[in-house]
Amino acid sequence: MSDALILLGPPGSGKGTQAVLLAERLGIPHISTGDILREHVAARTELGRRVEAIMSAGQLVPDELVNTIVEERLSRPDCEGGCILDGYPRTVAQAERLAEVLARRGLRPVIVNLAVDYNVIVTRITARRQCPVCGASYNLITNPPREDERCDRDGAALAARQDDSEEVVRRRLEAYERQTLPLIEYYRQIGVVFHDVPGDRGAPEQIAGRILELLGKG
Repeated sequence: MSDALILLGPPGSGKGTQAVLLAERLGIPHISTGDILREHVAARTELGRRVEAIMSAGQLVPDELVNTIVEERLSRPDCEGGCILDGYPRTVAQAERLAEVLARRGLRPVIVNLAVDYNVIVTRITARRQCPVCGASYNLITNPPREDERCDRDGAALAARQDDSEEVVRRRLEAYERQTLPLIEYYRQIGVVFHDVPGDRGAPEQIAGRILELLGKG
């Protein structure tokens, strides 16, 4: 039986970074619901138009729609040898639906929970900067530009995204606690393979190495 690696953790814990690193090392697809939704919107599919209308109205994409998107992606042949899920499930209801889909596909859920102190997350996210000219991304702490607050490529003044303010980040963390934190208790109770991994100790490559060791693939 192949593994479906499910990455959990608060916003800013590094799930996306770890998903990319692990997918590369394990040779399995990285499934990001956010990426899939954006692809459908960009391609102007029927599903993309529905999602765009919902998001434009400032509403959350409903569970049923997200579940359908993930189920379709998991049905593709490249997932037969395993996959990495990033950003899904977000709720216990989604997790219960996912369990049924994985069972039908012969995939075993394996949970990796990236534990990061909230103050570290706030510091990490509020330090993010982007070049308004070329779009290059920086972090003043982990990936600073050579010249303070200036893009290495074109020298433009870097800018912080509006949703990277401390107030917005704190609100996102509160929403995570209400909606997604119960997933951790759910997965602990149903007895699936579950690993807690510190997400703020070492470089991303070192954290990925620890995860691979826990998975027996180090």
